[in-house]
Amino acid sequence: MQESTTVPAAFTEDAAYAAGCAWVDGAYLPIADARIPITDTGFTRSDCTYDVVAVWHGRFFRLDAHLARFERSWQALRLSPPLDRDGMAAVLHECVRRSGLRDAYVEMVVTRGSPPPGVRDPRRFANRFYAFAIPYVWIATPEVQARGLHLAIARDVVRIPPQAVDPRVKNFHWADLTRGLFEAYEREAETVVLLNAAGEVTEGPGFNLFAWCDDVLWTPAAGVLEGITRDTVLALAAEHGLATRVAAFDAALLARADEIFLTSTAGGIMPVSRLDGRPVGDGRPGEITRALSDNYWRAHDEPRWSTPVQY
Repeated sequence: MQESTTVPAAFTEDAAYAAGCAWVDGAYLPIADARIPITDTGFTRSDCTYDVVAVWHGRFFRLDAHLARFERSWQALRLSPPLDRDGMAAVLHECVRRSGLRDAYVEMVVTRGSPPPGVRDPRRFANRFYAFAIPYVWIATPEVQARGLHLAIARDVVRIPPQAVDPRVKNFHWADLTRGLFEAYEREAETVVLLNAAGEVTEGPGFNLFAWCDDVLWTPAAGVLEGITRDTVLALAAEHGLATRVAAFDAALLARADEIFLTSTAGGIMPVSRLDGRPVGDGRPGEITRALSDNYWRAHDEPRWSTPVQY
């Protein structure tokens, strides 16, 4: 990895960046003008990794944790980005600063890059770093969260096994998740969770899952992205004396859970009110879910969890 933190100098916020700002090939661009080369193997082969961090009320939430996970991911894929972590952090801050966004969805991507002419050896590719900031993205809007999501358990597709694609490395291999989504839509649900080949609960399109059952907060141990929001929930639960268990469990536990919720940087803690067409608990967001969600959003303003953007 090249130890470089060189980035173009900052300049005054411009209205052209109001919809978002991207970093491509060493330059900042309005999001509408951002492009990648069509031969980049991040596009042609999904040979890349990415991470997403939120800005809320003008503060990055757990930026260091996201950058640390991103580094583990690119190292696992044997990628060598052209910027070090400090350089990446500077780019992310500047993308947000230029956009002027106070609530933002900020993504960073490292790809294998484009192959030299006639070369197929991935060790010889020049890896690339991209980043962008856009207005905050919700998997489920606050209005949907208020009544709870309708979730389906996929029947016709199982999660890609970790031996094939490691879910701990954030990736764009969403073929199984997208198939599951269409199955959920056909069953009049809004999103989906996939089981693995052994019938154990894993994750869904861009989120981890929790179940409050038998006075214990459960979340799958394996076959899932180790989400930063998931980690935050486990920490908040411990602070408030809730019993937690990170372990394998099957759909039967979900079916008898008093509460179910989903977690993601894009949406926070999202209650589930219906599972496979049946009410979860009394069919409304539960007390545990609501309390954790309130604490989660309050944490975004706490210095121990967040970093201010220098606008």
